[in-house]
Amino acid sequence: MTTGAAECRVEIPGASADWSGRKPKGAGAGAASVTGRTEELTFETERLMDKIVSRGNMMAALSRVIANKGAPGVDDMPVTALKGYLHQEWPRIKEELLAGSYIPQPVLKVEIPKPGGGKRMLGIPTVLDRLIQQAVHQVLSQTFNPGFSDHSYGFMPKRSAHQAVKAAQQFVKSGRRWVVDLDLEKFFDRVNHDILMSLMKRKVKDRLVLKLIDSYLKAGMFEGGVVSPRQEGTPQGGPLSPLLSNILLDELDKELERRGHAFCRYADDCNIYVVTKASGERVMASITRFLSERLKLTVNQAKSAVDRPWKRTFLGYTMSWHPTKARLKVGPEALARFKDNLRKISKWGRGWSMSKTVKEVNPKLRGWVNYFCLAGNTTIFQELDSWLRRKLRAILWRQWKRNKARARNLIKLGFSGDAAWRFVRQYRGPWATAGTFNLHRLIKNSYFDNLGLLSLQEQYLRLARVS
Repeated sequence: MTTGAAECRVEIPGASADWSGRKPKGAGAGAASVTGRTEELTFETERLMDKIVSRGNMMAALSRVIANKGAPGVDDMPVTALKGYLHQEWPRIKEELLAGSYIPQPVLKVEIPKPGGGKRMLGIPTVLDRLIQQAVHQVLSQTFNPGFSDHSYGFMPKRSAHQAVKAAQQFVKSGRRWVVDLDLEKFFDRVNHDILMSLMKRKVKDRLVLKLIDSYLKAGMFEGGVVSPRQEGTPQGGPLSPLLSNILLDELDKELERRGHAFCRYADDCNIYVVTKASGERVMASITRFLSERLKLTVNQAKSAVDRPWKRTFLGYTMSWHPTKARLKVGPEALARFKDNLRKISKWGRGWSMSKTVKEVNPKLRGWVNYFCLAGNTTIFQELDSWLRRKLRAILWRQWKRNKARARNLIKLGFSGDAAWRFVRQYRGPWATAGTFNLHRLIKNSYFDNLGLLSLQEQYLRLARVS
């Protein structure tokens, strides 16, 4: 094992520098050029396991898993222990993978709150299984990604949610002013294993790889000391789940393309843009049938609808109703969630210094404005800046606690003694006090600027100039 700057370049004993390892029986070096691209592709997909366990691929997977960090799985092994474990155990693990005898460990069930309410189930694999899944993902993505639809934007290289939102905006500008907003009910929990594996077999001929993927799909779920078997679903949490979801939903993409529809899909979030409400209702009915009959997936009728784009939200954005501009706007749900997150930080911040509170808030501000920089005006960012500074003033007022401390701090900020005492004796809650002219005048915006508080409006204008 190396150290220092090259620490991630850990030697994996037994990993071959040349992935191919094996040659087709009776085939020479020029066999592929003689038999053509079809047989070459078949050979490659029949020998994928060699490529998966090759040294270069495993090293890239190891670097990715270490960089992603993440929680331990059922074996409690942290990411930091993975290198040492591989140094001792990789020859055995590689032999098991090449023999088809490797058995993944159960995934750890974790539930997290969903933005719209309810719980989202995650399945956390062990760090070793995350490594193997990442290695499989890197190889299979080379096989599947080139054939995916141009209308698919989720979990794809050089694709992003921003591109999906811009494409949706262009469809609306072109006159498709009705949207079929599809919400798949518990998609990751309902993936049909048989259908998914049949789709995999179209391009993957290596039985070892197919067996390994099937074993990951069926790996048990560990909760409360009990392992439950799984017959469907590909829980979020492992590196393979995004690719597997795209392989399954590519069938939906191809069906929509065959019918000539204008659509955008990001993971299981799919919007189809049509000209009239009647055509939208026909599309909703037929695609619901297709998903149910062909892919065994259920459309959530409560969350799906045929409606105007400016009444729906796609990837956090909505649009204006203007017939030619269709300006992008921050969706109301996304704005409410953002404010809730900031409220939590401000609640914790009652026991922190203001500089620490600002340090905690800034990354969330930066990430939010970077994502919603496509919004068509600065008003929302300006209003959020004002709202957040008022929250921070309310924190200061709470931290001063008693009237004596509050009066003393107001005097330090420039109030006269009598005026300071009159102000603190007026009965107001922290939020109401933070909104008064006097507190705003005494605790100026420059106070927060000097602490390094990020301005959403300024960051938005900076991003707008760059773009």
